[in-house]
Amino acid sequence: MNGAADAWMRTAFIDVQAELALKLRRATGSINHPGVKGAVNEEHWIDILRAYLPNRYQVDTAIIIDHLGGRSDQMDVVVYDRQYTPTLLDQKSHRYVPAEAVYAVFECKPHIDKAYLTYAGEKAASVRRLARTAVPIVHAGGVTPPRPPFPIMAGLLAAKAEWSDGLGQAFRSHLPTGDGQLDCGCALDHGGFDTHDGTLLVFGPEAGLIRFLFRLLGRLQSLGTVSAIDWNAYAASLDVPVIGAAS
Repeated sequence: MNGAADAWMRTAFIDVQAELALKLRRATGSINHPGVKGAVNEEHWIDILRAYLPNRYQVDTAIIIDHLGGRSDQMDVVVYDRQYTPTLLDQKSHRYVPAEAVYAVFECKPHIDKAYLTYAGEKAASVRRLARTAVPIVHAGGVTPPRPPFPIMAGLLAAKAEWSDGLGQAFRSHLPTGDGQLDCGCALDHGGFDTHDGTLLVFGPEAGLIRFLFRLLGRLQSLGTVSAIDWNAYAASLDVPVIGAAS
């Protein structure tokens, strides 16, 4: 790509980032009710992800469930498969998503600090602790063995970081580990981060939003397609007696 084309694309995406930042500031400054303010900011992030992720990925607020009756906390943003896995018990914007369908979860907060990193890590762990099933896939060419579920990604989305050095040493020292690990995220005014195979990459604020989105696209692409869900396991969890069976 030549310099002129490169500059044009960078400028265009910087404008998209500036527009999102303005929307987040407007919501923060003009809405007094904390719950409504949070919901509006979540919708702004959801709109961005829906705009830039392929249609195979659905993006919503949701609770994640498993076939054993386990439930996650309410997740601000869930990236999941809708082509092969339906949501359950939808009521307006409230829905349950089977754990097998989930690619990634994100928390949306006004800023990134120690408390919100810890909180986002706890929310991520509530998803990763859920049980996931997998069954063989039957297709025209035969049967493909069950695919082991891949690790669910988790992250944090915000307008800025609260530390004086942005996503610097203090941020790095407070990133959760284990089941609560945060793989990637974005703080519009300070850039973003991406953790992969134990290596943390932090990038600056210029075009930080689109860097985050492109890296998220790459990570999603590397995961492939979700495992085929075992609906019989979900049916068995209902504990409904079988009336009878034909001999």
